[in-house]
Amino acid sequence: MTSRPVIDDLSNFWMPFTANRQFKSAPRLLESAKGMYYRSTDGRDVLDACAGLWCVNAGHGRDEIVAAVQKQAATLDFAPTFQMGHPLAFEAASKVAELMPEGLDRVFFTNSGSESVDTALKIALAYHRARGEGQRTRLIGRERGYHGVGFGGISVGGIAPNRKTFSGALLPSIDHLPHTHNLEHNAFSKGQPAWGAHLADELERIVTLHDASTIAAVIVEPVAGSTGVLIPPQGYLQKLRDICTKHGILLIFDEVITGFGRLGAATASEYFGVKPDLLTMAKAINNASVPMGAVAASRTVHDTIVNAGAQGAIELFHGYTYSAHPLAAAACVATLDLYRSEGLFERAASIAPKFEAAVHALRDAKYVKDIRNLGMVAGVELEPRDGAPGARAYEAFVKCFEAGMLIRFTGDILAFSPPLIIDEAQIDQIFQTVRNALASIQ
Repeated sequence: MTSRPVIDDLSNFWMPFTANRQFKSAPRLLESAKGMYYRSTDGRDVLDACAGLWCVNAGHGRDEIVAAVQKQAATLDFAPTFQMGHPLAFEAASKVAELMPEGLDRVFFTNSGSESVDTALKIALAYHRARGEGQRTRLIGRERGYHGVGFGGISVGGIAPNRKTFSGALLPSIDHLPHTHNLEHNAFSKGQPAWGAHLADELERIVTLHDASTIAAVIVEPVAGSTGVLIPPQGYLQKLRDICTKHGILLIFDEVITGFGRLGAATASEYFGVKPDLLTMAKAINNASVPMGAVAASRTVHDTIVNAGAQGAIELFHGYTYSAHPLAAAACVATLDLYRSEGLFERAASIAPKFEAAVHALRDAKYVKDIRNLGMVAGVELEPRDGAPGARAYEAFVKCFEAGMLIRFTGDILAFSPPLIIDEAQIDQIFQTVRNALASIQ
């Protein structure tokens, strides 16, 4: 494939979550992708060790998805879903519902994980209002949680840099559970750490402080991804579920990362055997080929809201122009069919032990202070450089890219979440490249 000339002026695109001045002084540009690889504008193949942004679970440029989007673009480019519909929206919802936990089969489409989170929070508030408990307005998130960048998401989220610029405009009536990351007890855990289930009991303290009658919902990532792959302790999620049930609080799982095979199951809810009341998703719902997200709601939540409305009246005043966009819906149907026909969730489960062994083999690598993993996701935490937090992980990220591999970094943590089509040789390549990169930096 012939490379396109690199564009001379990079100034117009204000890049998200990027050190813009740093990037534009030495840009890294990708121009195409196929299978497990990106192609850079300087003509190099780059192994994708993070599925784009945790989202291209079936690998890049899948012919089935491309064909579905192309066909749909030529057939029905857009149709409104306000008081109207199109068949693919309902087909996509049915296929998503088939993969959700039993009873979570009412699907509200969005366009991103951020929109899914804000949608779930609004559904939770609407549910309690519809059942006559409109005073339940408090929302509980968790420290180090990432729930997108809407005002709702950063309010319940627990990442300080995402919050501080906007702190004066965050939602009121928010509280946070403590995070579960503890290197003293859980360093180098393989899978779920044994220590930490008791941290869920902090929800009882919050209930005592505010009274359960004021609390609408608790939202957590079953596995926190963007803050460095934080794995839930054994029994922790079940404890949260039990406490929420006891006090009539809705439990929301943010599965924007864990949904659609990342843990070797359709959802983290299925993997852990813990069912929430609302489940957010995006990213791999259609292999990231067209922006799309969704919220799966329990029938109880859905029916309570819908049946409370007057006949002929809108029951939930919420939605997006592009909810269930025809191209996104076509990509969703094709992607979910592909996951099933190729058994990609099962494949992820079968190759996860190899992935675990390979990442933990880095235990003796330079600067490594912790390794954690579950399914097809892993984090490697590095000793920070004195006076320059995050610099060492950034340099490792750059060295890996120069060596032909794309990884993620957050703070001083390297994160890995490759497409589920990865083979064993590529797994070995990922972690050997990381070892070499760490050996070459200071």
